[in-house]
Amino acid sequence: METARISIFPLAGGILFPGLQLPLHIFEKRYRALVTDALARDRLIGMVQPQGPGEGAPLFEIGCLGRIGEVEALDDGRFNIVLEGVSRFRIMRELSVQTEFRQVEARLLDNGASDSLMPAERAAFESEAQAFAEMQGYAVEWDEVSRLDDETLINGVAQVAPFDGAAKQALLEADGIRERCDLLIQLMQFYAFRGDEDSATMQ
Repeated sequence: METARISIFPLAGGILFPGLQLPLHIFEKRYRALVTDALARDRLIGMVQPQGPGEGAPLFEIGCLGRIGEVEALDDGRFNIVLEGVSRFRIMRELSVQTEFRQVEARLLDNGASDSLMPAERAAFESEAQAFAEMQGYAVEWDEVSRLDDETLINGVAQVAPFDGAAKQALLEADGIRERCDLLIQLMQFYAFRGDEDSATMQ
């Protein structure tokens, strides 16, 4: 598979899935430099979660490459941007660089878009998602949901569901839409079983 040099934005809870969007407010100096560099080159930034707090914390191996779509440059040097998910990647090694922001060598991964759901699997997922949404008090246009393709539906729920960072990392690492769908159902059932008002946790 294709390898690439990727400038990364390590952000706890900053999960992006292929085909989806992630709005970000960029205010730290190093990440303002990251955005400025990306805009001057290919508009690409890698979103990946650190495994712990602190400067230079180890990174999870799997992240998602995003392309800067909308961008608002503020007078004080900050940015408001919207990243559009392009492809998952697996970090091979972190590079020694002079830039303020971290860079890695990574292998781009197959997004599994061709791994579609069987009709029964799709129906089971929509039923579970509807029950979960009702439990959370979410207002959802289910007619609109039914018209989404499998990848957009599964990745969309994975990105917006109120799970913790570990659970969302597991969803991002799932290979293919069917595996991600199965894990999502387990997480929604687990959340409902716990009846927790905060967030589902996967250890």
